[in-house]
Amino acid sequence: MGRPLVARLSAFALVSALAACASAPMEEPTARASSAAIDLPLADPSAGVATSVPRSGVLPSNAALARDFMELSFSLESGRALSRFTRFEGPVSIGLEGPVPPSAPQELSRLVSRLGSEAGLPVTTAPGHANRITVEFVPKRAMQAEVPNAACFVVPNMVSWDDYRANRRDARADWAQVTQRSAARVFIPAEATPQEVRDCLHEEISQALGPLNDLYRLPESVWNDDNFQAVLTRYDMMQLKATYAPELHSGMSAPEVMSALRQVYPRINPAGGAVGSWQENPTPRSYVNAIEKALGARASTAQRKGAAMQAVQISAAQGWHGPRAAFAWFALGRLSVKDDPDTALRAFANAGAIYRTIPGAGIQSAHVDMQLAAFALSAGRAQDAIALVNRALSPALEGENAALMATLYLIRAEAYETLGNHAQAQAARLDSEQWARYGFGSDAALRARAAEVAALARAGERRVN
Repeated sequence: MGRPLVARLSAFALVSALAACASAPMEEPTARASSAAIDLPLADPSAGVATSVPRSGVLPSNAALARDFMELSFSLESGRALSRFTRFEGPVSIGLEGPVPPSAPQELSRLVSRLGSEAGLPVTTAPGHANRITVEFVPKRAMQAEVPNAACFVVPNMVSWDDYRANRRDARADWAQVTQRSAARVFIPAEATPQEVRDCLHEEISQALGPLNDLYRLPESVWNDDNFQAVLTRYDMMQLKATYAPELHSGMSAPEVMSALRQVYPRINPAGGAVGSWQENPTPRSYVNAIEKALGARASTAQRKGAAMQAVQISAAQGWHGPRAAFAWFALGRLSVKDDPDTALRAFANAGAIYRTIPGAGIQSAHVDMQLAAFALSAGRAQDAIALVNRALSPALEGENAALMATLYLIRAEAYETLGNHAQAQAARLDSEQWARYGFGSDAALRARAAEVAALARAGERRVN
């Protein structure tokens, strides 16, 4: 459950010049990565303050929601099956501990407000409830020493970081052994940027409350290890609302939950129709393994690229034309930018073509366009780079992705500079700086990204001249 550090292929390695929650103690935690699909504010970016607004989006049918609910709630990310449904019973308090970053209390307050207003969950930041979710901020070095692939993660029943270190393989820290949730602890690096803090709060707290699995087929959900979505969506809120429906309770079996969902969804989502029967749509473990190898750090670059190609081939064999097929192409593109630009361009073009047909996949399309804009800039095609940036800005803004917004404006600035439009270039740099304060967390990080994009522009100028 969470954001795997290795899954941040959706971040920003722009062409060759721009060369990351977890659970069960019985298995290596998967986790949220540290800075790919990082979101932001729709209000005042210069202040680095996000405004909580309900996320838009078209919900799938109730039959599809019920199918997803069963797979999200009765399996762990490792593929282990869960024998019973669990949740918190009664009000839940959520608190912060450790060296809490300045942005965290406000981000948590916004999240709790949304969980109450959009999903109807009885959550609060006030202490005193028997049910408790604690977010503990831990030095990044300490976290990486224990769980190197996890940027942030959630476990049940632990009372501190030291307790987790000493007892991470104890049965009480195993989600599969939980019969009713009463305590969960989220671990986040104390040095995380404001966006990384928010990313982790949204995914890890939502999984402490609800689904324990991630599904690659979900285009508009934080419960997807592609990590494009970072803020809880309308889809996510509907699933959390179903999780705490009065028809359900901890200890129910899968058939009991399935039967109850036939009443739950028509009641909470009347426009979604009857649940009826649904078609299963599982992701083969071979695809998951291929993607994890492609995104991991343990294999060589050639092996990782081969794994991404294997994921593309599995997608084709399955007849997929949705998020799983697109993400396989995206991963292949990202792994090819340095030594095989032709393959990278073809892969990104295929990924973008698929993502643009998927409702709710705007942020994914924006990431693809950012990569293509970087290629155009490095090839000396400044006008094409600007056009791609312009197409990506709106979905990046709707996806509340400040780091992506900052990078897009940097590409726009260099493209305008190449064209001799210095006023437009300076305006784009100022826009980038405003988003970067929230997205990158430091001026040094912004300067490093700006230098990388400038290197692309210089490469493009050499090509043209």
